[in-house]
Amino acid sequence: MIVVLPDGSSKEMAEGSTVADVAASIGAGLAKAALAGSVNGKLVDLDWTVADGDEVNIITQKSPEALDLLRHSTAHVMAAALVDLYGDVKFGVGPAIENGFYYDVSLEKALSPDDFAAIESRMEEIIKADEPFTHEVVSKEQALELFKDQPFKLELISDFPEDEVITIYRTGSFVDLCRGPHLSSTAQIPAIKLTKLAGAYWRGDADRPMLTRIYGTAFFSKKELEEYLHNLEEAEKRDHRKLGRELGIYVMDPMAGVGLPMYLPNGARVIRLLQEWLRRDLYERGYEEVITPHIYNADVWKTSGHYNFYRDNMYFFNINEGTEEEPRLSEYGVKPMNCPGHVMLYRSEVRSYRDLPLRFFEFGTVYRHEMSGVVHGLLRARGFTQDDAHVFCTREQVVSEVVAILDLVDYIMNTFGFEYSAEISTRPDKSIGTDEMWEYATSALEQACSEHNLEYDINEGDGAFYGPKIDIKVKDAIGRTWQCSTVQIDFNMPERFELTYRTDANTEERPWMLHRAIFGSIERFLGILLEHYAGALPLWLAPTQVVVLPIADRHKDAAYEFAGELKSVGGRVQVYDQNEPMRVKIAKAQSQKIPYMIVIGDKEIAESQVSVRERSQGDLGTWDRKKFIDVIRDAAL
Repeated sequence: MIVVLPDGSSKEMAEGSTVADVAASIGAGLAKAALAGSVNGKLVDLDWTVADGDEVNIITQKSPEALDLLRHSTAHVMAAALVDLYGDVKFGVGPAIENGFYYDVSLEKALSPDDFAAIESRMEEIIKADEPFTHEVVSKEQALELFKDQPFKLELISDFPEDEVITIYRTGSFVDLCRGPHLSSTAQIPAIKLTKLAGAYWRGDADRPMLTRIYGTAFFSKKELEEYLHNLEEAEKRDHRKLGRELGIYVMDPMAGVGLPMYLPNGARVIRLLQEWLRRDLYERGYEEVITPHIYNADVWKTSGHYNFYRDNMYFFNINEGTEEEPRLSEYGVKPMNCPGHVMLYRSEVRSYRDLPLRFFEFGTVYRHEMSGVVHGLLRARGFTQDDAHVFCTREQVVSEVVAILDLVDYIMNTFGFEYSAEISTRPDKSIGTDEMWEYATSALEQACSEHNLEYDINEGDGAFYGPKIDIKVKDAIGRTWQCSTVQIDFNMPERFELTYRTDANTEERPWMLHRAIFGSIERFLGILLEHYAGALPLWLAPTQVVVLPIADRHKDAAYEFAGELKSVGGRVQVYDQNEPMRVKIAKAQSQKIPYMIVIGDKEIAESQVSVRERSQGDLGTWDRKKFIDVIRDAAL
């Protein structure tokens, strides 16, 4: 029989050959490296029997599917270790996930991280024993008998349709209900680590039993595992929720509600600095600032389409717009997006081709009903502010406007030291607009990226229903990727709100509309910045740039005088005049991650100088006062 290889070549194989046989026929090196196979696009075990005409790909450590395969197999090894250590364990599900795996279990012993060492030790013994992962196909009746003491597995089996092909996998003392595939042997697992515990309701239902979710990870080398664990430790240190408390950035008060951040003075100052910095740049780029309401009559949301398609994520309420004698209730919705307001501002006047492109921007606060389980500090909140803008232009102006937006993206990301990549999402199955509009719009985005020398990936079918988009993904200091900026073409809003402009031929045409956000959510961007910089924001953005430290009471007047000079050039300054030892004052400034500490004593006053400490470099010696004032002046917006 003939099988087809990934490069399109054919390979003659004997009837009954397996994926492992195909790998061996190609070469001894590939046979040794093989972990699993892909047959006609389906992941399978190495002992899968191939058929005439099958397209066969060998999965190795270099394959994109390899880590999930490794981690799913490691989840089974962990389950086997739990059975060996604790006996009667009830198992839920144990999938591979991003960065690792988990297994939901129920057992009499209350596990803690202190138990991880014993579980990992038993896992290592199972790995060293070179236990095979073996699978069988069983009937529904056999499965029900096999898992008669596993209530969660029984429930899953009962939900299977009658024609379901049921497979089980055995690993040491553990038998699991699993579709696979898996590695051939536990010996193919090089590096493991259990990471944390959590509670998880069975099937995500709060009315069902609470299970213990054990998280872990696995890599193909000890070095990769060590790098991951280092980054995990760094991520915990950099957690913006922790830094937010320590640096006085924001609070979340349960009384206020879930996902509604409230900014303390330091946080408010950083937000305003970000906005003012971007605002000045946008004016220079030809944008005009607008301000729109936080609520609109429901008719707006019906016209925009949000009422039908986004209602579950919005907050609606009724207002009596009549009298006490004749009440007349009107429904209003809190805005989850700024675009309808900008559209209504566009249509508030008759527009000409001479007005285009028209670029409206707004720091608009929006509210979305996110599920409480996914709310995560500033990174995912229910109330947040977008640096939103909408560009109304002619068809011929689309490419140049997108290029200009990408220039802005580049400027902002370079300012903060972010590496970034781009992804163009194309037409989904359900969409509006003609084929010709989609083709033109998608090619316009591609052309804009090319003109900007920005490499991009194509994400087929993941565009919005109303148009294609470019998503910008940034990489932070420890290698994590974040979705931030976006540029979207919208066929929907101009049509629904019947927008037009007068052409040079005195005809009416629909403008093209671009949505764009660079920070995206300012809250989210701030959270990313806090984690990227580990709280040590750059000098120009730090809420307090300088703290002046008088050595003794007699130096206070000089400290306040110098603080005043710094403030006069735009510096943000505090004076620590408490009667505390200098080491305590310095430690306090360090803990607040203030960029500069200025020490003033008898010597500094006599010589009209200051002693300078920098938060990461330490003592920088004695400086002329004017030299330091110039540093702060240069950092002012």
